[in-house]
Formats: sequence, C-alpha cells, structure tokens
Amino acid sequence: MAERSTAAVDVADNSGDEPLTAQADQSTADGVANNRERDTDSDEAQGNHASEEAGKTSPPELHSGHKLARRYRLEECVTRLDGFSSWRAVDEKLRRAVGVHLLPADHTRARSVLAAARSSALLGDPRFVQVLDAVEDDDLVYVVHEWLPDATELTALLASGPLEVYDAYQMVSQVASAMAAAHREGLAHLRLSPNAVLRTSTGQWRIRGLAVNAALRGISSETPQRTDTEAVGALLYATLTQRWPYESDAHGLTGLPKDIGLIPPDQVRAGVHRGLSELAMRALANDGATASRHESPCTTPEELVKAIGEMPRIRPPEPAYTAPPAYQRTAFQQGAYGRPAAHPGATQPVPTPPPPLQSRTGKALKWGVSALLIAALGLGSWQLADALMERGGKTDDQNQTQTTDGNDKNDERTRPVEPISVQGAQEYVASGSAQAPQDVANTYDGDASTFWRTKKYNEGPKLAPYKPGVGIVYDLGSPQDVSTASIGLRYTGDHTTVHFYATDSLSPSAGVDGMKEIASSTTTGTSLTAKASKAVKTRYVLLWMTDVPNAPSDGYSGAGYKQAITDVTFKG
Repeated sequence: MAERSTAAVDVADNSGDEPLTAQADQSTADGVANNRERDTDSDEAQGNHASEEAGKTSPPELHSGHKLARRYRLEECVTRLDGFSSWRAVDEKLRRAVGVHLLPADHTRARSVLAAARSSALLGDPRFVQVLDAVEDDDLVYVVHEWLPDATELTALLASGPLEVYDAYQMVSQVASAMAAAHREGLAHLRLSPNAVLRTSTGQWRIRGLAVNAALRGISSETPQRTDTEAVGALLYATLTQRWPYESDAHGLTGLPKDIGLIPPDQVRAGVHRGLSELAMRALANDGATASRHESPCTTPEELVKAIGEMPRIRPPEPAYTAPPAYQRTAFQQGAYGRPAAHPGATQPVPTPPPPLQSRTGKALKWGVSALLIAALGLGSWQLADALMERGGKTDDQNQTQTTDGNDKNDERTRPVEPISVQGAQEYVASGSAQAPQDVANTYDGDASTFWRTKKYNEGPKLAPYKPGVGIVYDLGSPQDVSTASIGLRYTGDHTTVHFYATDSLSPSAGVDGMKEIASSTTTGTSLTAKASKAVKTRYVLLWMTDVPNAPSDGYSGAGYKQAITDVTFKG
C-alpha cells in the first residue's frame, strides 16, 4: 500500500519545542495537525539543475509523459545521477508546475530521503522551497516540491558580475536568518551552493533542497551548523567578488589563485564593502578572524544573524534621476500661428521693440507715478514716527504686563508634536509561535515597501481565544512622552484593531493585562492612528494587534485572516 505524507500541502504545526525531524515520523496520513495557525505560501520554486557525475545505481527507466499517482505528469528530466533523477513535472490536479525527485524504493538512501522530505515539509517556512508530497508507491519513492518559473539562480545572477552592495546584504541577511530558523528545528542543508539559492521577481531570496538534496546524495556532517554557516560565507564571498573562495573552480566561478590562501574580498576586488567583506571572512573556515579587526568567528547561523544585526544597516540605492527631454520650440509660440513660412535659407530679422513711454503722454504718466510714490513714503514715515512716540510713552510696568510667560497654557496647546525615533524592536510572543521576527526592523526603516507580516489564520477577524494577539515591542532609546502612534498597513478589510501599551523592556516581565494602555484604534483601511487622551511617559511601547482582516491571496501568502505592518511612527 502506498505510504503518503502531504504535510506541506495541508497544515504544519511549528509551534512546539520538539525538533521537526522528530515530528516527521508522527505526521498523520493526510498531514493535518491540530493548529489553527498556518502559513502556506503560493510561490513556486524550481527543481535542482545541478550537474553531477553519474553514480553506481541506475535510476528508474521513466520517460516524459509518465504519470505518478495519476496526478503528476513528468515533462523534462533535469538531473540523472547516482541512482535518482529529478524532473520538471505538472500537477494536473492543481494545474501548476512542480519538481519531482525519483529513486527506486530499494535504493539505500530511499528511507533517509523520505524522512528528510517529511521533516522539511513540517518546517513550513516560506523562505524555503516547499516540499508538497513525499510518497513511497510500490517500487518507487518520489518527492514533489515547488517550482518557481520566475526565480533566478544565484549562479545565473553572478554570470554577469558581482551583485550590488544592497543586493548582497539582502541575500546574506535573508539566507542566514532562514538557516538559523531551520537549525532551531533540527534541520540542516549541507549542500548550500549558488545553485540552491534563488531570487524571485519580487526580490525575495528562497532556498531549495533543505535536507533533501543532502539525503539524495548521502551527505552528512558531524558539525552541520558550522557547515551551513561556512556555506553562507562562501555565497557572500562570491556575490562580492564573483570568485569562489577556494582554489578549485566551482558553480561557474573561478577559484582563488593557488598558494595565496583565503584573502578578504576587499583584497580581491576594489570597491568591496568593508563590513560585508569582514562578515564573509568571519563565516568562512579561516580560524574566524580578519586581519584588520580580529573579530570572533561565526560558527552557527544564529551567530551570523547576530553579526549582521550589529552592522550598520545598508540602505537601498537612490533611484537614478533621468533628465527630461530638451525643450522644443513650436510654430505656435509668440503669435507665429498663421504667418507665412520663411523661404529656405532666408534669415528673418527680429523687430526692435519701441522704447517704452517715450511719448508726451508717457512722460506725464511717469512724473505722476513718481509724485504719488513720494507722497506715500512721506505719509508712511509720519505714521511710523507717531506710533513709535506713542509706544515710548507707555510705562515699563505696562510693558512687563504684556510679556508672555514661557509656561503659558496657550504655548503648550500650540507646541508642535515631535516624532520619536525608534532605536530597536523585538517581536512579542504571548503564546504559540512567532510571526516573522527577522522582519521586525522593516517596520521602522523608513521604507514603505518593506513590511513585517503575521501568519495566515483560518478564522477572524478576532484572533482570540486561539491566540490572544501578535505584536512588536519598540525601544525609544530613553523615556519619552508618547501621545500618538501611526502605522501603515498592507491589507484592507473588516477590520484591523491595534492597541499600544507602555511596558518595562523589550522582553516584558508582565503580560498585556498588567501593562498600561496608551491608546487603541480600529480601521478598515491601510493606515491607522491612535491618540492618547493624555501623554504617557515610557521607553518601551508594545504594538499589540488583536484583530486582522480577511485578505486575498498574493505573491507571498494564501487567502485568509492576516495583516502586515509597513511602517510605525510615534510622536510625543
């Protein structure tokens, strides 16, 4: 009987503390876990196009047009080696392109491939290409995964040269945080190369082959975190220099010259960002130190994410200014309409305008205007002198009476409201799992195109009682008088409710019920402003979202109750 796991298609429970590798063996037949919170994304990812040497075991003899489970029709074989093959296929049930890995059921690595695929499916992280199906059917084992037709491999991006500084920074930030999340759940990649990293048309970076690619090739490591961290360092090195950081050529990139060792990227190519160069050296296996700063090595993805967070944030480049086209004169200017065209080659003389006001009437008008101006100046001077003399006659006591006290109430009413800069932030998790902790900084980076998002929920708008709410704690740097909070939202609908609380730290010691509420507001649009009846002095402010609207499917997640915050502003 066929053994099937569709955990990635249905619901993946990622809220527990048990590693996903342990949870894989506990998945039910239809992959459904009892968790209302889920985050299934609609992006598709490509199959593995790597070219490897042939192995010892022959893959099953299949051909284009063969159909698996009366659903997946094989279209094109993209890899065939070591007893398995990889295909581009079509899911005829859902009418979409997918990728399929195939190997015989009696293959020595068949069981480990199934276990790796099911573990990867349970992760459910949209930064990874999702495993959609893992099946053992008679004499075949196959793994179905997403296919992204609009994504480009990092190998192809590097073919034309190194990436821009901002693109390299985004790549290492997103890939490192994704691998840190995978290792927290006990999953490793072990084959993280430029072929395994994709950039979508929206600028998001995706990783394919988590755990599965290594299982297909029988690769293991005693130090998986160090292996994946070094791989991320090699990816960053390649994006900065267009060179592979080892002596051998690989992935279409030229290796370093022999006998010189591992040198920093800023010594390989001029103009390389110094901070990213040092970050790559800390992640690579070079005893973890750069020649200039002697920083400690990054041996795990978590340490690499922390090192990236300590760097000054790299801003996107300013859009290039395009000058408007030169102004073109037309024949319709200065009364030229209706004039006969000049003969070719003939020069048209420019008529000289007559001198202004040279007639008798003009001279009389000039003298009249001059006399009026002189009279007006004299009258104004007399009135000014009279006013100054009248003011000088007043007593000093009267002058003092008119002086305004700096603490007058009217002054307080007209005092402008000043924006308060955010110094840091951290996601607040009251129960269950986090939403998107790696994207918290997007809510105060000044860029309305970036955002932090909640996961997708099946019921709403109110999240309780299944989840009391989701939120972020902001650090204002020092105690501030907070009176107004404004946020930009990604989704409209009925309805979004947000509360703001004063709390004691980025990791509050008390729950929401024990915090002092500053203000709250509800909206159906893409912006929300909450005003306090009286300003509250605090350093830490919790943004607490309890209601989210029902939003349609987009390029990042499916339809359901969800919300995303683009920017947050506090005012005193």
